[in-house]
Formats: sequence, structure tokens, C-alpha cells
Amino acid sequence: MLDGVNVALGVTGSIAAVKTVELAHELRRQGASVRALMSDSAHGIIHPWALEFATERDVVTEITGRVEHVDLCGRDGWADVLLIAPATANTVGKVAGAVDDTPVTTAATTALGADVPVVIAPAMHEPMYDHPGVLDAIDRVESWGVEFVDPRIEEGKAKIATAEAMVTALARATTPQDLADRHLVVTGGATSEAIDPIRVLTNRASGRTGRAVARVCAIRGADVTLIHDGPDVHYADVVEIESAAEMLAAADAACEDADAMVSAAAIGDYTVQEASAKLRSGEARTLELEPTPKVLDSIRQGHPDLPLVGFKAETTGDDDALLEQAVALRDRIDLSFVVANDATVMGETDTRALLVDRGVESVADCEVVEGPKPLLGDRIASRLARLLGE
Repeated sequence: MLDGVNVALGVTGSIAAVKTVELAHELRRQGASVRALMSDSAHGIIHPWALEFATERDVVTEITGRVEHVDLCGRDGWADVLLIAPATANTVGKVAGAVDDTPVTTAATTALGADVPVVIAPAMHEPMYDHPGVLDAIDRVESWGVEFVDPRIEEGKAKIATAEAMVTALARATTPQDLADRHLVVTGGATSEAIDPIRVLTNRASGRTGRAVARVCAIRGADVTLIHDGPDVHYADVVEIESAAEMLAAADAACEDADAMVSAAAIGDYTVQEASAKLRSGEARTLELEPTPKVLDSIRQGHPDLPLVGFKAETTGDDDALLEQAVALRDRIDLSFVVANDATVMGETDTRALLVDRGVESVADCEVVEGPKPLLGDRIASRLARLLGE
């Protein structure tokens, strides 16, 4: 997600500095190169050697005649982005006032003057985060185009954001915003149909693909509505649903002002009449299955001009048979393209998919995406950017 990105990591004197060794490792796992800068107060919490180990590069602990701040964050500097994590209340105020008395704040002033993207992850006690002066400083710095990664408010503290949230913010800061000002609706994961108050009828979908699509689209600037029966996420507005009917209602409402919809959910094909009380176990039972509404068909009927992307999963293991079903789905609903894959990838971290565009009738003409599901999300986002750009 950060392949080839050079990240200058500024560490200041919050106790959350103890997390920066793992943060540096995670940034590198995502493909970034990292060089660290530290304020004096950060030295009392974490030794520079720890960050030297984590980054495999010298750590800047003072500004010398080598003008390290310019080398890193100047107009021709090394860094593609400056991440200040953690940022104390003191640091945020200094950045807002162009006060340059630590390597981190000096790098920030330099980056802002050189149009190098800056991302800030605050960490402090909650009353400090709620101080009017701190909030004013955040608003001021945000008005300059700096992205703040919101802290997690827990136990009276504004705790530093997760590494995943910071990676997303860094990717957004260094990725062309070709989906900016677009509203995209993404459905993901499985749906569940209640059999009784305890049991449900569902499938094996994990929701990884839908979340990957939503995250990549958000990184590229889109406002994303993610409709799924899954966790809240930091990169999209989540509408939590359970049944196929609930997913259809949520998707129909979200599509009123959407620019496109990606239907990555494995929507259950059948529902049952829910029993009002728990069904007794230990005896044979017959359930009458009724078809659920076809979400894509219904959305197409209600939104005839909306670009739609469908998914098609099959169990044949044969690309030609998979393509045949994908083409039938594409043509029946007039989809912009279809993502076709074997059902064995459900619940897995990796995938293999055929991207079946309009007019494509043979496997040889399909783009084949094989690898981690975020890679598939990126290919889908690229197609959407081209489609909506036209």
C-alpha cells in the first residue's frame, strides 16, 4: 500500500512514542522506506537506537550544519510525506505557530513551506485534546491541507490512532486523488437470515474484499459508504446490516446520491420465516426456503443510469464456465464490469479474479488479478476512476 514511499517519521514526547518501533516496522511491511526524527522529550520515552533498529537508518536527534530538515523535507528532499506520530499538544501548537525548536517541528515548517504532504497523529490526555487552543491549532493546521488521523478516545485519553489508520492516511497523502468528490457505495461480506432468535442461515464470505475495495477507494479520495455485517472502519461511513432485505434497503437509500456502486457482498439467495422462539433441537426439521430479493436487479431498476459493478462466484474451477456466468450477469443488469472468481477464495486473504468488462467474451480478453485482496481493490478502483472520469 506504501510501495516506494519515503516516510519521514517525527516522534515527540507522548508516552505513545513506545509504539513507534512497531509503527516503523509496519510502514516498512507496507513497502515504505522510513527515516526518523525525534524531539528531545521523546528521548526520555524511547531511545533513538530503537528507531535506528526499526528503520535501519540513522535517527535525526538534532539539527546541525547538515540541515537535516531540508535534506528530509525540503523541496528536493528525500521524504514524500512527513508523519508526526505521536504528536503532543505542545507539538501541534508549535506547528500551527511555525515554532521551530525541535527537529520534528523544524521538519514540519520546512515540509509545509515545500508543499510536502504532512500527516499528524495526535496523542495526549483527553482534556488536553479538548482544550480550545489545541482545537483551534488543529483547525488552523488542517486548513493548510494537513491531514489529522483522529485519536481513539478511551479511558480519558486521546490515544494514538491505529497503525492501519495511519497507513491509510499516508497512502491517501501520496496517492493521486482520482476519485475525489465521488460518492461510492460498496457492499461487502455475508448476509444472514434469521431462522429463530439464535440461529441464522448464512455463507462463508469474510468481507475482506468489500473492505479492501472501500479502503482503496477512500485512499484515492472517494467518500465511501460501506454496507456490511462487519466491524466499523475508519475509512468509510458504515451502515451495518444483517439480512439481504436490509442490505437492499440500505443500498437503495445510499445510491440516491452515489456516483457508482460496487456489489462485493455475498448476498444470501434464500431466507426463511423466522420462528418467534428458539426451535427445539434433537429432532428432524424441514425449513422452507424463499428467494431473497436480487439486490443488483433492484438497484438497477431504481437507478437506471448508475454505474454498477457486480461480483460472480462459482464453484466450477473452470475459467470458461466462470466467464459465461459473469457475462450473463453483466448483460442482464447492464453492469459496467464484473469481478468473477472461484468460491474457494471466500474467507481467504488472497484471491484470483477475472475482470470482465463490457464487450469481453473470452477469457483471453479478461484482466486476471491474482494476489492479496487489496490488490484486487486497487484494480477495481482504477477502473472506477477511468469510468467516472469519462
